[in-house]
Order: sequence, then structure tokens, then C-alpha cells
Amino acid sequence: MGTYAAVVLAGGAARRMGGVDKPALPVGGRPMRDRVLAAVADAAPRVLVGPADAVPDGVRVTREDPPGGGPVAATAAGLALLDPGTTLVALLAADLPLLTRAAIGELLTHLAPRGGTAHLAPAGGTAHLAPAGGTAHLAPAGGTSPPAQEPDASLPDGACFVDADGRRQSLCGVWRVAALRAGLDRLAAERGGTLAGAPVRALLADLVIREVPWSGDGPPPWFDCDTDEDVRRAEEWAR
Repeated sequence: MGTYAAVVLAGGAARRMGGVDKPALPVGGRPMRDRVLAAVADAAPRVLVGPADAVPDGVRVTREDPPGGGPVAATAAGLALLDPGTTLVALLAADLPLLTRAAIGELLTHLAPRGGTAHLAPAGGTAHLAPAGGTAHLAPAGGTSPPAQEPDASLPDGACFVDADGRRQSLCGVWRVAALRAGLDRLAAERGGTLAGAPVRALLADLVIREVPWSGDGPPPWFDCDTDEDVRRAEEWAR
């Protein structure tokens, strides 16, 4: 797949956990933030968006504008620190303590299929993987279209995991940088120049996304920790 970058979003308020610095909470003896950064250790560069007292060597740190402005504003800040020519980026929440390099590799593979195809859907639709030799069909949100052969590997704008109920885990995905930047420009124009408070689903609204159910070994890499109970469950999985 070649080089990819990683942007890790760590600026959430963690209101359901009393406003603690959630990404700094340990799972398996390591802060969740550091576990996510370790899963993308081969990314270049790695960018952390949010407050951080200490990060691994080589990790670039920035803040969204305004601080606390939400994941879309944080995405814009992170993309601004990517090297020129970067084409792929893993966009990840910082509270994914079960994320692994194998899971990132799976997503990267789906952006450049070597033989199989997939049913693709823009944000708001649904998608399912198809076996090698099958076909893919594109469906705009709320509509359908006839089956069509996927013309080339550049067609999908990104790939992200879906959970067992088919819910898209958008902040556990890999995306084409150009598509994200186009989405940010569109959204900023729609919102009078500000990205603060914008939802991720609005950023991805025009993107064609390959949805990937996790079928590998181990716990689901998309599992995020929004509550104390989630952290305890992740701790059990990480043992």
C-alpha cells in the first residue's frame, strides 16, 4: 500500500466520564492514546490532535480551532500537519485501546483490492463485502443503482469498520486525504467558514465508503471507551 499517515483525535470532553482526560486512562498498563499510536507505529507522520503532556518520539501534536471544537475541527487541524503528497490517512479516535496494526492493515487493503470487490455505499447507505470475482454496486444514500463492475481501486474514498449491528465506526477508518479535504472545504462553506461543532457524518456525507466487518482474531478493534464500564471491559479483553 505504500506510506500512510495517521491522525489521532484526543480532544473530546468525556462528559460521560466526568470530564477526565479519557485518552490518558490506562488499559493494560498503557494510556489508551499510546495504544492507538502504537497501532499506527509505521505511519508517517503520526499526528495527535488534543492536549498531551508527553507523546512518543516523532509524534506531532496540535489542537483544533477552537479547542474543544469537535472531531471535524480536529480533523482539519490534523490534516494541516501532514506532509505534502500524503495520499492516505488513518483517522482514529484516541479511545480505541484494542486497535491493532493488523486491523489497520485490513482497512488499507480494502482501499486497494487485489482481486475481490465490494458493495460500496456513500455515507448514509449500507455496504457489504463481496467475494473475489464478484461485482460491486454503488448506492447513493436512500437510493439504489444497478450492479456495476468497480472500475478501479481509486473509487472508494475510504474504508472503516462496522460493528456487529452494522453501525459505521467512522473514527476507526482509513481515508483518502484529498476526499477528506474536499469534505472539509464543502462543510466550511456550508457553515459560514466554521467547522466547530460539525458532526463527522456531515464531513463524510459525499464520500463513497467501503464498510468492513471485523473478522480477525481477538476483540473488535473499533471498540471505543465512552464510559467507565467500557474501560473495564477493554481491560478484560487486553489481559
